Amino acid sequence: MLLTMAELNGRPVLPDMLLTLALTNYGHFTSMRVDGQRVRGLSLHMERLVRDCGALFGASLDPELVRRYVRQAAAGLGDSFVVRVTVFDPAIDMGHPAEAENPNILVTVRPAASLPLPPLRVKSVHYERDVPAVKHTGLFGLLHSRRAAQLEGFDDALFISPDNQVSEGGTWNVGFINDNGVVWPKADVLPGVTSALLQQRTDHATLPVTLADAQGMRAAFATNTTIGVRAIACIDEAPLATEHPLLTQLRDTYQAIPGERP
Repeated sequence: MLLTMAELNGRPVLPDMLLTLALTNYGHFTSMRVDGQRVRGLSLHMERLVRDCGALFGASLDPELVRRYVRQAAAGLGDSFVVRVTVFDPAIDMGHPAEAENPNILVTVRPAASLPLPPLRVKSVHYERDVPAVKHTGLFGLLHSRRAAQLEGFDDALFISPDNQVSEGGTWNVGFINDNGVVWPKADVLPGVTSALLQQRTDHATLPVTLADAQGMRAAFATNTTIGVRAIACIDEAPLATEHPLLTQLRDTYQAIPGERP
């Protein structure tokens, strides 16, 4: 059985090395599903890390160094697992975050769920992500929304803006299927690697989607690196089809994308 492991800058991490990350929680990350030692969209994950490092720390990040640390952490592991790369500055001072400019690289490995996963039941929640263009470590609002949805009997939360526009889920992008094909919501969302890979390879439209629009779609789906393409069974009390030819096509398209070696 694969156990969770962690390395900081290529060396086994000790708990006190992570105190700053736990207490200040200023950093960014990307998560990658590894199947057979290959990652779909690896180059996009590296581009995200470099881009977000510049945004949060004003510093450069060597993607080849990141890949070396990922190879080291994944060495000898088979089947499927998830690698998360978190970038943070252990010396950050909460009172002077502008001085944080020394990004360190934390690589963690955990088991991956078997695909496909069962459909999601989601609850609409009014929430807007902080700095949505950056995949940052500030997950409180996302997890609080997920918890609230689960306490009402749902699996997860679907975010709705103040003007009633659908954006995304807590840790996934959302897409829809209407009579004309695949629709991605036009909104400020975290640019997901899986959604980008699918958009590169499939016909689609990007349009504003209201909550009422979403509830009236033929089908809906969640996407991220760990779940691939996962059907959504309902939004609030509105049921949606969990089987549709375009859902099958999207899953098949994603599965056919060749992975890259770290």
